[in-house]
Amino acid sequence: MKTFTLEEAQSLLPVVESLLKRAIEGKQSAEEVDTGLQELARRIYLSGGMKVDVGRVARLRAEMENHLLRARESIAEIDAIGVQVKDLDGGLIDFPCRLDDQVVLLCWRMGEPAIEHWHTVDEGFQGRQPLDERFRRRSTSGGRPN
Repeated sequence: MKTFTLEEAQSLLPVVESLLKRAIEGKQSAEEVDTGLQELARRIYLSGGMKVDVGRVARLRAEMENHLLRARESIAEIDAIGVQVKDLDGGLIDFPCRLDDQVVLLCWRMGEPAIEHWHTVDEGFQGRQPLDERFRRRSTSGGRPN
């Protein structure tokens, strides 16, 4: 597992945030198209059938798949960097970080100006704590594979 120092994580934040935004937008766009398709299916059902523009429906399904593909590719890029997407809807990501002899997670949520929290692997977001001096004084790379 790749680990990051606070400085490394902060420096990657603009790239990861951009990818995260792209994933969120792709997911939201796919959900909008899906809602439209579900509404069409509901109208067909309630009317007992109706003439449907099959080509248009096929284009909408392809559009939805393209949005989902964009979201999946963005998440895969984030994962390839070594960063964990914990909650796409909430824009929540974690950077594994070595602290003393354990791996903890530097925790960031979309909209926060910088990485300012961490938690243990077991506690998750509910156990978020403010960063302390142990993180700030580290300057060596923890990016070596374990």
